[in-house]
Amino acid sequence: MIQIPQVEFEQRIERIQAELERRGLDALMVYGDEYRKENLRYVCNFWPIFERAACFIPRVGSPILAGAPEGEIYAREMSAWSDVRNVKEFACVSVPEDIDYPLASFSSFNEIFGEVLNTGKKLAIVGLWDIPAPIMERLKDSGGNLEISDGSEIINNLRIIKTPAEIACLREAGRQACIGYEALLKTAIPGNIEVMAAGAAEGAARMAGAEDINFTVFGSGERAATVIGRATNKVIEDGDMIMAALAVQYQGYVATVEYPFVAGKATDGQKRFLNALFEAAEVQQKYLREGVVSGEMVCAVKKVFKKHNLSEYDVYPPMHGIGLAEAESPYPDENATYELEVGMCVNSDISLFGHPDGSNRIEEGFVITKDMPESLTPTIRKLVAKGI
Repeated sequence: MIQIPQVEFEQRIERIQAELERRGLDALMVYGDEYRKENLRYVCNFWPIFERAACFIPRVGSPILAGAPEGEIYAREMSAWSDVRNVKEFACVSVPEDIDYPLASFSSFNEIFGEVLNTGKKLAIVGLWDIPAPIMERLKDSGGNLEISDGSEIINNLRIIKTPAEIACLREAGRQACIGYEALLKTAIPGNIEVMAAGAAEGAARMAGAEDINFTVFGSGERAATVIGRATNKVIEDGDMIMAALAVQYQGYVATVEYPFVAGKATDGQKRFLNALFEAAEVQQKYLREGVVSGEMVCAVKKVFKKHNLSEYDVYPPMHGIGLAEAESPYPDENATYELEVGMCVNSDISLFGHPDGSNRIEEGFVITKDMPESLTPTIRKLVAKGI
């Protein structure tokens, strides 16, 4: 089974603790919930379902994972760390009533801070924008004059370059996503409804081993212009532009695929539109390698659209990083000056929206190497390279 080994989680904590020492911090708290899970998954492998959780990492010593009673057994099953606690503030987030947990034992924030901070007061938090205000106030009160700072940079810097194990997980997610998209291509035909095509894609990816479908974006005909719309009961008609993206998660790592196509017969205008997207994708390939200034890649893609008088429909940068989040750093625009590095994993995001002949995008995953990029989603790569 392809997965992140225990030793890699241990190495992550060691690197974090070295950074805490360098910055003069006493501990790091990494918050997560079902919507913002990636950083928590990175440090302890736990992925909340509908509760909240946090991993408390002392400058010296072992991490503590704190969650909620309903997920305790599940947390112990997944966590890279044996010290798993419950805190009342992290219990069920979806109901207003107080819930009694007669079989659960709880720790308080005050107890946990006493262990991970020792006598220190300097706590960095990853997820400051995600923690609800009442919980943040409880954290501040529990720690006693804590000096709280934003610790996001510590983990963000570690996550940019992927290890071989991380790349293997992304490669497997890409394989599953391609299987799902092949099912979508067979089902997104005139006469079927959008949710049928989306369901075929999700089911096939799940059957291939996906642990989750982060999202399925779908729009046909005029609905292709929704940019990130969901599938509906709309009937797909002959000549409809299909804008469909499938984000598949494996061991926490997410691969997203999207191939622009027309259901049934395409018009000449639609063909010209799609060929511009394919041309931009092929030009981008030359820039996805070590040492390329990321902004130069963005400019090269934009130059293709300018040549075809499509610049007004180019709505956002054509690439973003991938990993434990569907979109993460690097996310360059045309002004970015940093270079691409070996081990970065990225997704193309080449798009045109609002054009009279349709709206669509291309998404395929790559590993940055010294030379040409390695495709993480070979089915989409073959389709894009072939064109119409």
